[in-house]
Amino acid sequence: MKEKVKIGIIICDRYRRCAGGKCFRSLRNREGAFSRYKDVEVEAVGYTSCDGCPGGNVEYAVDEMKANGAKVIHLATGLVVGYPPCPHITYFCDFIKTRYDLEVVYGTHPIPQKYLDMHDKLGTWDNPEWQKIIQPTLVDKETRLSYD
Repeated sequence: MKEKVKIGIIICDRYRRCAGGKCFRSLRNREGAFSRYKDVEVEAVGYTSCDGCPGGNVEYAVDEMKANGAKVIHLATGLVVGYPPCPHITYFCDFIKTRYDLEVVYGTHPIPQKYLDMHDKLGTWDNPEWQKIIQPTLVDKETRLSYD
């Protein structure tokens, strides 16, 4: 039997009505930050928003996700590509790792091309910390365009 990894996904509250179409599509296709699971069975055990700045739901949501067996928490691509990107994303990562001893991955689905173009123009991700954050969701242009 294949190894199985249980994951949780936290999205930006700006997108709280999001049904997760791009996240779940990329999970199914193992694209973007989910490409790390190419040879692994994955089960999503939680999907929720941060509850808005400054992320009051992160503590409670991760507690529940871990209780449901989550080993990895994905901070959704929406936290990365929003205007502005989440100002708390690195804190969320550090908090989850420290409090829950879980692996944290920046991103879910590939960055859509239209967001990459705009953030390039704005210079949003020019510093090394943001380059590290966007890395798991950078893919080829054809795939990025399919997520526009």
